[in-house]
Amino acid sequence: MLGRGHWDADALRDVVRDYALETLADPDAVLVLDETCFLKQGKASCGVHRQYTGSAGKITNCQIGVFAVYASRHGHAFIDRALYLHKTWTSDPVRQAAAHVPEGTAFATKPGLALAMIERAMATDVPFSWVAADTVYGVGDIEMALRRAGKGYVLGVKTDHLFNSWIGKPPVAGTAEAIANGLAPTAWTRLSAGDGTKGARLYDWAYCELADLDGAAYDQTSLWTRGLLVRCSLADGERAYFTTWCPAGTPIQTLVGVEGRRWSIEDAFETAKTELGLTHNETRSWHGWHRHVSLVMMAFALLAVIRHHANAPPPKYSSGVDRCGPISARCGGLR
Repeated sequence: MLGRGHWDADALRDVVRDYALETLADPDAVLVLDETCFLKQGKASCGVHRQYTGSAGKITNCQIGVFAVYASRHGHAFIDRALYLHKTWTSDPVRQAAAHVPEGTAFATKPGLALAMIERAMATDVPFSWVAADTVYGVGDIEMALRRAGKGYVLGVKTDHLFNSWIGKPPVAGTAEAIANGLAPTAWTRLSAGDGTKGARLYDWAYCELADLDGAAYDQTSLWTRGLLVRCSLADGERAYFTTWCPAGTPIQTLVGVEGRRWSIEDAFETAKTELGLTHNETRSWHGWHRHVSLVMMAFALLAVIRHHANAPPPKYSSGVDRCGPISARCGGLR
């Protein structure tokens, strides 16, 4: 089924996406992008290379997959995936052929793979208003593509990322870290990034509006705001920085909520690995990896739909209605 069968993993990916959206679709949803590693020994498995991965926190021999999770108020599910191929693979046609990599597959960076997923989602009319991702995806082509598409974003950036304010905003200039160091205590507010397993995930937040820009420059009709969002841990004071793009007037609470949706992909990876065997793939080929991952995505989407319906409030009954319905009738009306 994973190796020698004849079926299209991309077709299954699209079926999974459409199935998940039947239940989870919401116009204010967030598309969350991230990567995870698949630890591997040897050199034969497609895409395997000694490389750094954030999920392992070190350089190790592994495959890396880039994923997109659709996160809405109804739940979250994987809707896309791609296997990252290091340049040592894309520059070696013999190695690619042995792993059945499709002809013409060229090198693509992780942000490049993520951008292709965003474009695929927009081309298929996936309803979402925001994109959230960590520092790997926080600058470059993704930003410009989202601006042109009229999509907001909260994207992680490094401490030395430069920001400048202009067009009537309070003067701000320098690295993200320097700007945060110079903020007054009154600039910070305590907000929850959403509920976790231990309750509300509280942090201190600061938001600097940098510029209000005419959307016409990006084929949009309304005014949009570029900004810097800073998150500070209550436990140790560690900070994280995000470049933001949103309709003018968007409150900080909305941006914090979007950033908080990044937790959904961490939850999805953990569930898929511990309960659905995401990393238990023993195939070595390109199509074997994509087939295995697509089947796990299908199982995860099924669980997400079941969870949504199970958590829905019970139906309301008017007074005098037999709440036991047909079962009590078959039992002679006994309670």
